[in-house]
Amino acid sequence: MTVALLSTLLHDTIALITILNPVAAASIMISMINPPTPATILPAARGATLTVIVASFVTLFSGEFLFKLFGINVLSIKVIGGIILMMIAVNMAYGQGSKARHTPEEHEEAQEKEDISIVPLGIPILFGPGVIATIVVLDHNDSASYGAIWSYGLVSAAILLASITVYFTLRYAGAINRVLGVTGMKILTRIMGLVVGAIAAQFLVSGLKGLWG
Repeated sequence: MTVALLSTLLHDTIALITILNPVAAASIMISMINPPTPATILPAARGATLTVIVASFVTLFSGEFLFKLFGINVLSIKVIGGIILMMIAVNMAYGQGSKARHTPEEHEEAQEKEDISIVPLGIPILFGPGVIATIVVLDHNDSASYGAIWSYGLVSAAILLASITVYFTLRYAGAINRVLGVTGMKILTRIMGLVVGAIAAQFLVSGLKGLWG
């Protein structure tokens, strides 16, 4: 049981980290902050991470309820979530991870803002529709395997672990950007795109089987 729980926690954490894609977000953050110094990066990293944590927990504890309130089946969320993630994965596979996260207009507006940590960095660059769908689906899957209480615990732990990863990635965005460079960022984004694509395929297949079964 313990091994299964740890395996599920690892799976959920990797899924969230991959879809949040903090490395790409770090690169975008550097381009938005002027000048990108530790003194300006630290508040943005803290604010964006807090935004992700709050938005994730709101989604975890109210997302499925809201969908049920509107008569939306969780299996339908799996399908549309899979489609959204597949679109993100395709962009990432072509080295264009940021394209699906925010528009040029949002990027231009961010240049004029003093605080970009909540919008657009926290939402929608890090926390977007793909993350919402992923949290709801992970909670549904874990609940089916272990029950509601264990499910909330597992997904909550995964959210916190993923958020810690986001914080440290953004906190040291300058160093990561220098080490990886443009080529390294593109390669890493493409690799993560393959993982997101695999997760999207699982969501789609599972959702479609459930709806047609």
